Amino acid sequence: MYLELQFRDPDWSIRTIGELTAFADEHRAELTSNNREGRFPAELYREMGRRGWVGPLTPVAFGGAGLGTAEYCLIEEEVGRRGLVSPQISIQGQRWLLDWGTAEQRDRYLRGIARGEIIFSESISEPGAGSSLKSLRTTARRSGDDWVLDGRKTHVNLGAQSDVTLVYAMAPEGLTAFLVDTDLPGFAARQTDPIGLRLIPTSDVELDSVRVPASAVLGEPGVGLDTFLSTFNTSRLGNASELIGFGRRAMAEAVCYARGRRVGDNVVTDFQGIQWTLADAYGALYGASLARDRAAVRTDQGHDQAFETTLAKKLAIDAAEKAVNDAFALTGGYGLYHETDFAQLLLDMKVLRIAGGSLEVLRNYVARRVMRSDDLAGLL
Repeated sequence: MYLELQFRDPDWSIRTIGELTAFADEHRAELTSNNREGRFPAELYREMGRRGWVGPLTPVAFGGAGLGTAEYCLIEEEVGRRGLVSPQISIQGQRWLLDWGTAEQRDRYLRGIARGEIIFSESISEPGAGSSLKSLRTTARRSGDDWVLDGRKTHVNLGAQSDVTLVYAMAPEGLTAFLVDTDLPGFAARQTDPIGLRLIPTSDVELDSVRVPASAVLGEPGVGLDTFLSTFNTSRLGNASELIGFGRRAMAEAVCYARGRRVGDNVVTDFQGIQWTLADAYGALYGASLARDRAAVRTDQGHDQAFETTLAKKLAIDAAEKAVNDAFALTGGYGLYHETDFAQLLLDMKVLRIAGGSLEVLRNYVARRVMRSDDLAGLL
């Protein structure tokens, strides 16, 4: 649902929706097979990069489409709606490089990442650390002009497929981010088996005395929290958009089935209870879309968007969970088989309930912002 998004190129948005739909339909069998097997569709991803769908925010000079946050949201929503491989991780990497990268780092990585030719991953979470960056145990120590990294990472989307990963580690100066080529000695990744988002499978990553040059530092030593927040405050909009896409897809397919399913002299959608279910799910998706759209506009206007993007993802989680769960009320037994999309949508939605900021973390942040505001964030 694109209600208040302000597209830099409205013609691009209309054209891209149609092209993404046709692309997904053309490659449906391959996408379904890869999803079930937990396999990254590398060739399809590279084709998406060639078409400009992996680098919407990156300037044309660096291989991207040179567009805005609205177009980024559209791509992620359509990816969720059509079951395509998400470029979300790559877009986060591009944002990091645009905001914090040196000229050398941008020249080396940015164009390839934006065009889908270089696969990017982010190595942040650790066993036992969860969402607490202060609890990270991966270390970075100086060795001459280089840095040496040691530690373990988990839940790394595309960790086994990526060419470069952004590793967050504790240096003497504090939390620091490093761009690490995955072919370096001491780097190892083992693919794991997630329940959802299986087109961008996860991995456990081991860093055993991985030596990187000083030029691998993103930003400056000790400013890792700043680099992290600057990107994730925006990337929540990609998560929110994909969740809205999941909800739209679930409701659309459920309603199309239900209004053709006869029960005696009626069809399923004739019943008031089913109509209320549809109304409530639609209303939740509508509200989440409005919140996402407002956050996207404020982001492009250069405002501090942390509160709006957090609230947008929180509402998108709520709406997606309602839409996907309620789809089973409309479909009954039909929705209980792998031949339909409903079970996988349920699992994909559960993954995004956690990834990129869990619902509980988001709720804590919103509550703190409300309580600390002089007017209770508009309540007074």
